[in-house]
Amino acid sequence: MTLITREIVAEKLAAHLQHKLSLDNLVTWTESALLDGEFDPAHLSTIRDVVARIGVADVRAFGLTWEDCEQLLAQLGYSAQVSIVAR
Repeated sequence: MTLITREIVAEKLAAHLQHKLSLDNLVTWTESALLDGEFDPAHLSTIRDVVARIGVADVRAFGLTWEDCEQLLAQLGYSAQVSIVAR
């Protein structure tokens, strides 16, 4: 069993924002984490709350906006930055 840390959750959110991880796959990961994961005890409540919030993102009433991601990342101790590059 992998220890789920703030870093791992932030990496999953980043992958979603970078279109490397679909919302469905992100939600599936969070549901699995909630059922089978072991959260870093140093940040248990924060990680649990963020993972639980992401876990309902596939429900239309909740969703997962850019602002939601910014807020969740902030709770984890991270910030999101946008970089615009030419193709």
